[in-house]
Amino acid sequence: MTLTNNMNIVVDGDACPVKKEIAQCARTFGVSVLLVSSFDHRQEPGEGITVIQVDRSDQSADLYIANHIRPGDIVVTQDYGLAAICLSKSCKVISFRGRSFSDQDIDFLLDSRYQKAKARKSGHYSKGPRKMTEEDREIFQHKLTKLLQQMQENV
Repeated sequence: MTLTNNMNIVVDGDACPVKKEIAQCARTFGVSVLLVSSFDHRQEPGEGITVIQVDRSDQSADLYIANHIRPGDIVVTQDYGLAAICLSKSCKVISFRGRSFSDQDIDFLLDSRYQKAKARKSGHYSKGPRKMTEEDREIFQHKLTKLLQQMQENV
C-alpha cells in the first residue's frame, strides 16, 4: 500500500496528541511524515519521520509549514488559520480529532474563532477542548486511513 506521488503528512506538532497514530498510518501507506514543532517540545524522529524544530515564537511552526507544504500534502493541525492557508495551497487538512477541513467550512470556522476571541477580550471565558480519549484517537486514525486510501485511489 504505497502512495507514489511524493506527498507528505505534515504535522503541526507542538500539541499534537496523535503522533503515534500518524506514524502507524504513514508506515502502512509508505508516506513520509514531517513533524514541525518548536524547540520547547522535544520530538524524536523515527522511521519515515523527519523532525523540524523551529524557534519558540508564536507562529514559527505555522510559518514553516505554510512555506514548505506542497499540493497534495496532508496537514494535521487544530489551527484554523493554518488550515485556511493549507487549503489554499491544495492540501488536505485534518484535525487531531479527525475533522476534515474544507473550503466550504473554513470561513465559518475562522469567523467563529474571531467571535470567541472577541468574547474573551471582553471577559467571557469558555471551557477549553475536552480531553482526548482513546475513542478520539481511534476516530482520528480511521479518518486518516480513509483519507490516505482515497488519495491512493486517485494516484
